Amino acid sequence: MNTHDLIRELREPAKTKIVLLVADGLGGLPLEPGGRTELETARTPNLDACAAVGTSGLSTPVLPGITPGSGPGHLGLFGYDPLEYRIGRGILEALGINFAVGPRDVAIRGNFCTLGPDGNITDRRAGRPTTERCIATVEKLRTITIPGVEVFVEPVKEHRFVVVFRGDGLGGAVGDTDPQAVGVPPLEAKGADPASAKTAAVANAFIAQAREVLKNDAPTNGLTLRGFATYPPISTFEDVYGLKSAAIAVYPMYRGLARLVGMDILDAGQTLADQVARLKASWNDYDFFFLHYKYTDSTGEDGNFPAKVEQIERLDAVVPEIRALKPDVLIVTGDHSTPSKLRSHSWHPVPTVIVADACRTDGLTEFSERACLRGGLGQFEAKYLMMLAMAHAGRLGKYGA
Repeated sequence: MNTHDLIRELREPAKTKIVLLVADGLGGLPLEPGGRTELETARTPNLDACAAVGTSGLSTPVLPGITPGSGPGHLGLFGYDPLEYRIGRGILEALGINFAVGPRDVAIRGNFCTLGPDGNITDRRAGRPTTERCIATVEKLRTITIPGVEVFVEPVKEHRFVVVFRGDGLGGAVGDTDPQAVGVPPLEAKGADPASAKTAAVANAFIAQAREVLKNDAPTNGLTLRGFATYPPISTFEDVYGLKSAAIAVYPMYRGLARLVGMDILDAGQTLADQVARLKASWNDYDFFFLHYKYTDSTGEDGNFPAKVEQIERLDAVVPEIRALKPDVLIVTGDHSTPSKLRSHSWHPVPTVIVADACRTDGLTEFSERACLRGGLGQFEAKYLMMLAMAHAGRLGKYGA
């Protein structure tokens, strides 16, 4: 019996409410050996107060030593084994902007990048252009045509866009063209099987035409393609947990993740204050809320230690408003670590705290990497977090006689 079948068997109806507050890329590293991480540097009296009345630990997103993307990181938090559900980022981006993905589609996440005169990448995110520039640049890409397939190009946000190839016999097992480095050219798309090789050929034709279309548009004069994917079979959140759930996320990809598992997508506005206001306004309508905060991740990816500290403090400031709603279970965690020192996602376990009346407190008075290492939850795989949430919410019955 897998864990989802076990949860279906044991789940019980209740009127309790669960809030999952995800600070994207929350975990960090000290800049110097023995120093403080971003979370340990930040002033977080409200998260510390959660640690004092809750139970803390460290969550491993996939497996020890494995660095997760945002998709696997969040699927684990939602209780879907990221090794079993390998969801391409393109599908998540497409769903996040309400693009209806069909059975003949391959969806791909695109990034605008800056290419130097030698064709090498000088900026993988094209200087984070405005969304308005993204929209204008996408309009130019819509002039591209490729025989035998339909091509759809949609803007997302800043340097991100979505490409969908629609046609017969296309596969999604195509490698990324983003080399994850500067000073080198984009990679050629390559497929792992005949159907995916067909998709790769289409992608390379698209990239060649795009390079010509955008050649005079620096800094958005190039692009890379990531996360080639077809639509996967997956059980819904309500089917597994019996929870009426809602997502409050600003960035499209995270709305896509939530939509993939059947959550309702609520208007989140553009700021953390907007998100908390939406949570308050919708409080009586749902059993489970996924509240996503992006900027602890993006500042880490930028290598900006002080900015990440500031974003953690901004998150801390809204925690009392969330607790004032009296959720039966409040979980604060991240989908992965994004240390400013590394400027990227990492494999390091993520600080996690559960606040509920049924918590066995562990004596901690601080929410940080070092403190959570001593917490009562220990180190655990993220895919078990939802079972802990359900148990603390009084929604799981006894197993066996």
